[in-house]
Amino acid sequence: MFILFETASGYCLFEKEEYDETGGQLTKIQKAIADLERFSKMVSLAAYQPFETAEEALDNIFKITHCQVSSTLKAFLTAHLPATKSSKKQKFALAISDPKLGQPIFEETGITASFNESIVELMRGIRTHFGKILKKVNEDDLSKAQLGLGHSFSR
Repeated sequence: MFILFETASGYCLFEKEEYDETGGQLTKIQKAIADLERFSKMVSLAAYQPFETAEEALDNIFKITHCQVSSTLKAFLTAHLPATKSSKKQKFALAISDPKLGQPIFEETGITASFNESIVELMRGIRTHFGKILKKVNEDDLSKAQLGLGHSFSR
């Protein structure tokens, strides 16, 4: 399973090897969130694409909040997820943070996305440990990007 995670600094894909779509792993995920080492064994960073400018970040996050797929997101997903043929069944799951985003992603890319309680908990864990998991960007820069995007978005 791949997890799409949108941040003020860019798009990330995390990979989780074992995944139970019925949500049977919920308590295991909740227990692992408290400890970075345990959580890091559960998910790993598969891809990261930073936004080039503050304007690009604002445009992409604005589209995400309005359940639209930007050209940047479409290119990111098609470049980093296994290729899918329309006649064959998708061999991976794409987890998303907003169930309303699933249909636009499918329409733009042909990729089926899913959402459930386990995904919500995985997202919470990623958000909790994001600065430590993403070693390419320092935590101060992440905070500045979030603050700047927050100000721009509120305008």
